[in-house]
Amino acid sequence: MSEYSQERLENKILETISSLIVRGAIKNHNLNTLVSITRVELSPDNSSAKVYVSYIYDNSVLEKSVKALQSASYFIQGRLAQVMKTKNTPVLTFIKDNSYIEGERINRLIDEVVSNDGK
Repeated sequence: MSEYSQERLENKILETISSLIVRGAIKNHNLNTLVSITRVELSPDNSSAKVYVSYIYDNSVLEKSVKALQSASYFIQGRLAQVMKTKNTPVLTFIKDNSYIEGERINRLIDEVVSNDGK
């Protein structure tokens, strides 16, 4: 499969899951509708996909939301099967993406160092 097709499928998965979250189609009280899908890594044979989930405020909310998405993975796969025009639908694995939270922490540390240097 070409890299372009792979990227298109990853984007389609990202858009579909994001839409399901925002519309409230996934019925789980632990899923926060403000989580976002940051990226999707589809295996070369399309048999599996890693779906990275981020939330900018609270790590515990992110953890609960990732577990909620993982428990709804068969439902999500069913919806993906309707949207994707492929022979197989990938098995989904949801993973916490802490990059935003870590980035904010690093920015705060840099700001502290800069403000202490000026004193």
